[in-house]
Amino acid sequence: MPELPEVETVRRTLNELVINKKIERVSVLLPRIIQHPDDIQAFAVMLEGETIRSVERRGKFLRFMLDHYTLVSHLRMEGRYGVYRSDEPMEKHTHVVFHFTDGTELRYKDVRQFGTMHVYPKDTDLLEAPLKKLGLEPLDEAFTPEAFRGKIGKRKTKIKPLLLNQEYIVGIGNIYVDEALFLAGIHPEREAHTLSAAETAKLHEAIVETLKDAVAAGGSSIKSYVNGQGEIGMFQHQLKMYGRKDEACLTCGTAIVKTVLAGRGTHFCPVCQPLKSKRGKRETLKS
Repeated sequence: MPELPEVETVRRTLNELVINKKIERVSVLLPRIIQHPDDIQAFAVMLEGETIRSVERRGKFLRFMLDHYTLVSHLRMEGRYGVYRSDEPMEKHTHVVFHFTDGTELRYKDVRQFGTMHVYPKDTDLLEAPLKKLGLEPLDEAFTPEAFRGKIGKRKTKIKPLLLNQEYIVGIGNIYVDEALFLAGIHPEREAHTLSAAETAKLHEAIVETLKDAVAAGGSSIKSYVNGQGEIGMFQHQLKMYGRKDEACLTCGTAIVKTVLAGRGTHFCPVCQPLKSKRGKRETLKS
């Protein structure tokens, strides 16, 4: 699934490709992609004549800012956008097409068909599902160490599933949680409330650094991710934990462990990320 760095990369690419393009009409070829309004004809009519002024992001969601509406798009597992000439052949699994007045088209392709689109009147989408319950934005200026600790500091939940919960911190995702926890030296099973202020600050810094590096590299092409111009991301070549089961830790040489936590594959170094009790003592790891 595209995570924050991949969605941010798509956002930046779309801002190069579709800004100030006017929508002449919309073709919906798979109705279930459209979540709001629940009438695909109403969806199409709302967007006709609208111009895309910018593309923004909230967590893993794209926000197409139009004249009178906001289109909220979630790529889910394998959703992709691409810009084509109207006379170019339609690829298989293309489900929504935005026809522009200049003879080009923005096409949404989704092999798994899990993506969603919502349209709301301008300035109201952040107050509606699916955006209204989203948590802190980790690349925003408001994501300070103090705000981060205030959000997670008292939670008795294990730190990895807590970081994956979009109601607390948005967009990090499985790959980048493993990477950030390793960078901070924190075991994924530590309960959040056991982290000291210094550890929380270190984790905050690791999250920001990991995400910024991933965005700079265009995200990670694990499975089939590409950006809006068909280009793959390169951050997978910088991964220190994710996908490296049984390989040597780049810091200490210990074999990387892979386990399952909250239903997600989880990678960590048992030496660099010791599991500590509330009193800060190391616990015996069970293999």
